[in-house]
Amino acid sequence: MPSYDRPTPTLNARTIRCTHRSAIKRVEPDGDGCAECLATTDEWVHLRMCMSCGAVRCCDSSPNRHASRHAKTTGHPIVRSMEPGEDWLWCYVDEVFIVP
Repeated sequence: MPSYDRPTPTLNARTIRCTHRSAIKRVEPDGDGCAECLATTDEWVHLRMCMSCGAVRCCDSSPNRHASRHAKTTGHPIVRSMEPGEDWLWCYVDEVFIVP
């Protein structure tokens, strides 16, 4: 099973190959934190935003892994890091970073 959370990417040729770029939409975050964690008062480590619908969910380093669950249940393949200073995207399906 693939891991749905990755460290900050190292830029190389692999970071630009993705067959799901058409799923990237102009979206706004649906909140300031992981909506599912906030509803249950759980904590998260990092936040990711779905580039198909704007859902903000927690990363796989977080206990609940809501971002990868969102991707699996909705079929939305790409998230963006919501961490300050990070501007990378991740495609769950192709398992590659996307540099904007």
